[in-house]
Amino acid sequence: MKWWGETLGRGASAQLSRVARMRRALLLLAAAACTAAALLYWRQQSDDRAHRPLHALYAGVEPQWSWVCRNLRCERLLASETSTLQSLPTCNMLCDSTQLWPQPTGPVSLATAVQPVRADGFKLQIIASPSRDVSDHLSEAFELMREDMRALERSAGDHRPADYGAPRDVHVRVAINGSADPRMRLDTDESYKLTLRPSRKTLVADITAHSFCGARHGFETLSQIVWLDPYAGSLLILEAATVVDAPRFSYRGLLLDTARNFFPTDEILRTIDAMAACKLNTFHWHVSDSQSFPLRLDSAPQLAQHGAYGPGAVYSPDDVRAVVRHAKLRGVRVLLEVDAPAHVGRAWGWGPSAGLGHLAHCIELEPWSAYCGEPPCGQLNPRNPNVYELLQRIYAEIIQLTEVDDLFHLGGDEVSERCWAQHFNDTDPMELWLEFTRRALHALELANGGRAPELVLLWSSRLTRSPYLERLDSRHLGVQVWGSSRWPESRAVLDAGFRAVLSHVDAWYLDCGFGSWRDSSDGHCGPYRSWQQVYEHRPWAEEAGAGWRVQGGAACQWSEQLAAGGLHARVWPRAAALAERLWADRAEAAAPDVYLRLDTQRARLLARGVRAAPLWPRWCSHNPHACL
Repeated sequence: MKWWGETLGRGASAQLSRVARMRRALLLLAAAACTAAALLYWRQQSDDRAHRPLHALYAGVEPQWSWVCRNLRCERLLASETSTLQSLPTCNMLCDSTQLWPQPTGPVSLATAVQPVRADGFKLQIIASPSRDVSDHLSEAFELMREDMRALERSAGDHRPADYGAPRDVHVRVAINGSADPRMRLDTDESYKLTLRPSRKTLVADITAHSFCGARHGFETLSQIVWLDPYAGSLLILEAATVVDAPRFSYRGLLLDTARNFFPTDEILRTIDAMAACKLNTFHWHVSDSQSFPLRLDSAPQLAQHGAYGPGAVYSPDDVRAVVRHAKLRGVRVLLEVDAPAHVGRAWGWGPSAGLGHLAHCIELEPWSAYCGEPPCGQLNPRNPNVYELLQRIYAEIIQLTEVDDLFHLGGDEVSERCWAQHFNDTDPMELWLEFTRRALHALELANGGRAPELVLLWSSRLTRSPYLERLDSRHLGVQVWGSSRWPESRAVLDAGFRAVLSHVDAWYLDCGFGSWRDSSDGHCGPYRSWQQVYEHRPWAEEAGAGWRVQGGAACQWSEQLAAGGLHARVWPRAAALAERLWADRAEAAAPDVYLRLDTQRARLLARGVRAAPLWPRWCSHNPHACL
């Protein structure tokens, strides 16, 4: 009985062992099946990440706010009160507005699906280029775009990105069929077409253009559909896009006066960065005036020696070359203006000691109010031939430094007839002014290899009114009209067939509204011009005449009450408003969509180191439609 009992016990134990092994096998099979199912589900979800609600993608963050797109607008909610977690930049990009600045002029189609990307995942392929010079500029401009994206990535800090899956590479293919000259010129075709589409595990962006500048604008638009999601710590890009675009006006400028107060070169470079971000194309550098001559020229070094504020307030030829190269890679030309015959000062007072006679008269003459608009006074001697020989050398060096030979600015405003009448009482001062303009234009022709630039600009003045306007050569001369848009001179210049660049003081002078530095009055040009006033100014649409030749416009930042450190907040985002007016020129006023897109553009400028002024309280950025 004992043996039988032991045998029975062994059999039962073996049976139990087999059951246990079967249970373990079943458990392992079940675990494997669950793992496989989970893996399949995860893979399906990963493949569809671009089409899922973004709140499902964030990880490891504790934001205070979330934004939800409702009724084509982003609404702010407490993150603790909603299951949807979405940042404001991402909501803005995926809700109703295009968020592009300036607004394109052709058809636009933007996807609402996104993909994660990295700056170093953008690769350039030049499909077609008309010259090696254009190809080199494309490569450098593309690298500038990637560096802007790297700066966004660095701004994410140590934030741990959410799991979006592997970032997509973006293959950027560029084809240019047109100009072999990478410079911005009067006849440059700035149009471009951008298409972005998914292709297997990558994205393909095709940019076609007729010039380097057009392709560069395509890079700029491509960069605007890439943004940093602050909750995810990752760059995102729209999955697909089509943009067809071209500017309304060929001249889209910003003037900076560096003579009244000096601006370091790095502030000029940053200003050009902001211009490029807004597709402005002409940096009008008003480098000299009666107060100072900060430009050191090899052709006339005495001007800076006698006219600069000091050795730390001088632009060398190498400084100018650096500004020009910086601008050229960003589709911006540098229009360097040495004003004449008025707006000259002690810089021109060395003529007698050099055996050249008096190069200028009325230098720092008192009472200044009788001879100029602000102290100190001074204007060139129109009867001294050495003046024109000196101007020829200056003009030749300017053309060589800037590489701009089809466009030039002679200055030419606010001549004091009284000054010249005191020195040349045998001649009508207006006749002297006409004589000076003709001889200066001839000096320019000689400096430019024997031919006048295609367009030579003068400031509007008494000389550009009847009966003197009709005696000027409209084939080469154009007028930068700075007076009030309601002044008769604005229309007279255009009616007479002259090409015009508009800089109306009552809309596009950015120095207005800060009072007078001389007294307690409101200043010479009235109240502050808001970005809305800049944006809504469309003088060509009010009563356009047949045959008007409006080349475009420019905002002007004069610097009597501005110096280093305050430039960017004074100019931006108001100059960005001008940029969209001159690029797209849509008829609508500053509608809610414009506020929203300009606020987004200001954020882009801040990311590029431009300290643009805010449009409104930050609460309005969070709740834009509640502020409009």
